[in-house]
Amino acid sequence: MQEFTLEEVAKYNGTDNEKVYVVYAGQVYDVTESDFWDDGEHMGLHEAGTDLTESLDLEAPHEADALESYPVVGKIKQ
Repeated sequence: MQEFTLEEVAKYNGTDNEKVYVVYAGQVYDVTESDFWDDGEHMGLHEAGTDLTESLDLEAPHEADALESYPVVGKIKQ
């Protein structure tokens, strides 16, 4: 499994035809195919290429299991 730094994940922010990656609990998910991540932004609340762990755990109106339908493409380097 590929390992990423947070700086590397930040490059996958949906701009300039980049893929859209987000991090949750150390896993890197590819949400490029989601209609909810247009232009690298989710519902005006979250930015692609970032770690969403805290936001999903504290603020999101849905559970983190919403990410289960998207492929895990890597993990964050320890």
